[in-house]
Amino acid sequence: MDWDKLRVFHAVAEAGSFTHAGDTLNLSQSAVSRQISALEEALAVPLFHRHARGLILTEQGETLNRTVRDVFAKLAMTEALLTESKDKPIGRLKITTTVGFGATWLAPRLAQFLDHYPDVSISLLLDDQELDLAMREADVAIRMHPPKQPDLVQRHLMSMHWVVCASPDYLKHFGVPQRAEDLDAHRLILFGEHHPPHPDVNWLAQAGRRPGNPRRALLEVNSTQAVQTAIRSGIGLGALPDYLMTESQDLVRVLPELPTPQVDVYFVYPEELRNSKRVAVFRDFLLARLAEIG
Repeated sequence: MDWDKLRVFHAVAEAGSFTHAGDTLNLSQSAVSRQISALEEALAVPLFHRHARGLILTEQGETLNRTVRDVFAKLAMTEALLTESKDKPIGRLKITTTVGFGATWLAPRLAQFLDHYPDVSISLLLDDQELDLAMREADVAIRMHPPKQPDLVQRHLMSMHWVVCASPDYLKHFGVPQRAEDLDAHRLILFGEHHPPHPDVNWLAQAGRRPGNPRRALLEVNSTQAVQTAIRSGIGLGALPDYLMTESQDLVRVLPELPTPQVDVYFVYPEELRNSKRVAVFRDFLLARLAEIG
């Protein structure tokens, strides 16, 4: 199998069309099509079903793409390690975490990291669905639970708790709840059930109630940042991660004695990156910044 043809095949499989793959590879659509046809001829199997709306991998194509993706992922990791200086961190670092943590806490602090390490560039991938570190969809992850894959290195970053809060205007109109049962008379803002970043995110609906009998939310929004904004606007009260309270001085904490779930946050990366300087300095940066949360 010709290496250049496999590179083109991988691009087409990921893009789903000759045109988009050509844009990525800086090749014409016809050149990409010729390379794929030549590879199919050499292997004597069809790799794509061709449709008017695009390309779909055949069973044989899926088998080949799994191997090619793994090879390219390992090559990318090897290239990064070979080009990284032993004396100082250098190169691109792909970081993935949840939308809420990444947008509200991490992103505003990256300027400090990048100023300190000017030879490092960052690609921040925010997704409440986990990216595959083994397939090099990202280099490192900040996750709200221990990693499920046994071949990943993990470091506990912090234990996160929830804080129930509301805007002063909301409390002026609807009163301050004194116990969990009082939440029955209040407007709740919850994350909802669409791809929750962790299973306890909607715990406030169940607080102080019989199991299986949750309260209904006035507003559900699948973004921690949007929940924060909605609380600020006075729509209702809700629960935010405690790391956000330093960013929410305009909100009032309520029910401070209410027991809340604990979420353990981990820094995770593949074994192959154990000796990476970029990973080490970013890990240490996170630990230092998180230690500042009182």
